[in-house]
Amino acid sequence: MYRFLIIVLCFCAANSASTGRIEYVGVGVNEDVQLFYYFVRSESTPKDDPLMLWLTGGPGCSSISGLLFEIGPIEFEADPYNGSLPKLILRSESWTKMASIIFLDIPVGTGFSYARTASASRSTNILYSEHAYEFMRKWLQSHPEFISNPFYVGGDSYSGNPVPIITQLISNENEVGSKPYINLKGYVLGNPLTFPEEDNYQIRFANGMGLISDELYKSLFYGCHGEYRSGYIDSNNVECLRSLELYEKCIDGIQKPHVLEPYCGDTESPIELPSQMRSKKSHPLSAFYCRFDETRLAYYWVNDARVREALRIQKESIGEWIRCNYDLNFTTTVDDVRPYHLNLSNKGYRSLVYSGDHDMVIPHQSTQAWIKDLGYSIIDQWRSWKVHGQIAGYIESYSNGMTYATVKGGGHTAPEYKPEECFMMFKRWINGQPL
Repeated sequence: MYRFLIIVLCFCAANSASTGRIEYVGVGVNEDVQLFYYFVRSESTPKDDPLMLWLTGGPGCSSISGLLFEIGPIEFEADPYNGSLPKLILRSESWTKMASIIFLDIPVGTGFSYARTASASRSTNILYSEHAYEFMRKWLQSHPEFISNPFYVGGDSYSGNPVPIITQLISNENEVGSKPYINLKGYVLGNPLTFPEEDNYQIRFANGMGLISDELYKSLFYGCHGEYRSGYIDSNNVECLRSLELYEKCIDGIQKPHVLEPYCGDTESPIELPSQMRSKKSHPLSAFYCRFDETRLAYYWVNDARVREALRIQKESIGEWIRCNYDLNFTTTVDDVRPYHLNLSNKGYRSLVYSGDHDMVIPHQSTQAWIKDLGYSIIDQWRSWKVHGQIAGYIESYSNGMTYATVKGGGHTAPEYKPEECFMMFKRWINGQPL
């Protein structure tokens, strides 16, 4: 089993000629922030194919989410957990078929990334972005064979906030002659957190999905004046508060990352007995009955001593690994990144923004709203895009080089729910082909 683990990972970390690497890069003052990453070379032509830095959301969710559950070359076999090391298999829809990808644990405190000092454990989204840029600069210095490759920054969920900041930082440093020059071409975002009013679109989404009635939606819209966020509602607005209470009752038991999937609670910690794991035959929408059944496997896998040795985890880094660390010493100091998108658009960078259309966490309506706010003209009007002759979603392209796509049936991290469709979407876009 241990040998199979290493072969499937393709992470022979001892030399740079291997398919992949697992290492740390020190950033910040005295390199007191140690960032952990997984690197997988393109399975096609790595010397020419694009290089992408992939950041998972949270903030504080490990990049292993992207590696194992979304766009990486491996995944867990859909078997009930029996107490042994979970089995890994190859994923046919890996984005590494056409790009080399760095899966980075960031900000500090995420996954296996850690701080050497107490002061280094504090972070903001701006510092996060600076650390990501420093990481890339140092990484390319030690991997000069990738300096000329087209470079993209990608991520989903909360990463919608730092990705455009990082992209602009790289662009600015390129313009002033910082070395090494990073061959930046654009960025990729899935269901991205972008601006403070995002949550106001959840009620509109709920109405569109039939989770609340038209009457309740109208009562909410007029009673709350379109503002539904906690802390922004007048405590004396009885009509609004009553309607919000009814709304909460209607969506109680809805799995917000994908509203069609079964509600399985709010925790993914591996607290259930192995016998409670269900096989892929239990439910037609996922490999397991609950998404958490699969993500829990990561805890058993990553915290295994043999796996941690294979990943070359520094013993002083962290204790028990958790997939999403929500106890970070972290502050978001810039909460509206639309100006960054606007600036990057003016500089001519291309971008792909996509939304799983069954996500209630960051609904597709909110993403469409901020894209519209950018004010660019439409060059490819709203139309369907297809995979195997079937509609996979809808697309609209703009004069600023941005492509927006919905993924039909996708959830909050669309590749996790619709891997083949997202694979084809990325493959076409990264190769400059129409979706």
